Amino acid sequence: MSDPRITPSIFTRGAVDLSALRTPAPSPAPASAQSGPSDDAAGSTAAVIDVTEATFQTEVLERSLSTPVVVDFWAEWCEPCKQLSPVLERLAVEGGGAWVLAKVDVDANPRLAQMFRVQGIPMVYAVVGGQPVDAFSGVVPEAQLRQWIQAVLKAGGASVAETADPRLDEADESLLNGDLDAAEQAYRKILAEAPSDAAAEAGLAQVGLARRVAGADPQAALAAAAAAADNIDAQLLAADVEVLGGMAEQAYQRLVGLVRRTAGEDREKVRQHLVGLFTIAGPEDAAVALARRALASALF
Repeated sequence: MSDPRITPSIFTRGAVDLSALRTPAPSPAPASAQSGPSDDAAGSTAAVIDVTEATFQTEVLERSLSTPVVVDFWAEWCEPCKQLSPVLERLAVEGGGAWVLAKVDVDANPRLAQMFRVQGIPMVYAVVGGQPVDAFSGVVPEAQLRQWIQAVLKAGGASVAETADPRLDEADESLLNGDLDAAEQAYRKILAEAPSDAAAEAGLAQVGLARRVAGADPQAALAAAAAAADNIDAQLLAADVEVLGGMAEQAYQRLVGLVRRTAGEDREKVRQHLVGLFTIAGPEDAAVALARRALASALF
């Protein structure tokens, strides 16, 4: 792709695994029916759809078997999203059914954002043949956006070439279904055999994140952190909430700032928590690289 911000490396097996969202052997009929009209009568309703975790399989995975789907991760509070989304919507309608824009509200669908390792929004994925084939983050100029869409359309049946690991599929499905004990056991078993398996490390870190935020009210957690800047537990929970909501960069900045304001055991507690959040995104994530440099500066 021509846009330097597009990062094919995010499509490693450990980064995005959609098997847990699929049901066995979808029939061709629903996929065809989901593809939407492609003639001039197709309006914005057919070209732009709102997708939830419950509808992701049919509206994105099955639909992408016959029609490329561009998935836009956004949120109401995100100002850059308000710049990019209208352009995507206009181009989708202009495409006349050649591709479909699926919009995912990260606040309403945090587990989808988590599965796609969304670290900041807007984040846009192209899904073809049931698999993500490319992505970019941030606001992209319309000219480059058009080029990117054309490249996606030309990709045809391109998909992730890496062979899926059934053990990771099982672990990821347990995580998605909320069975954290089973997920942890599965990830630890993989790591016992392959200690450097980045996908299993990321999955295990996600289990920890899910446990920490269980039962928490995101808005209340953020409000509590805002009211108590030096309350370590409040700040750590707020960072977890931000990562789960697709605001990883904000979470990293929060904890790097806390590292600067703490010392001794408190500082080490914050540092370890931040490193654990880095594990979820992976070492190749650009935001992680920047945050690691900021952390090193704060420590030394």
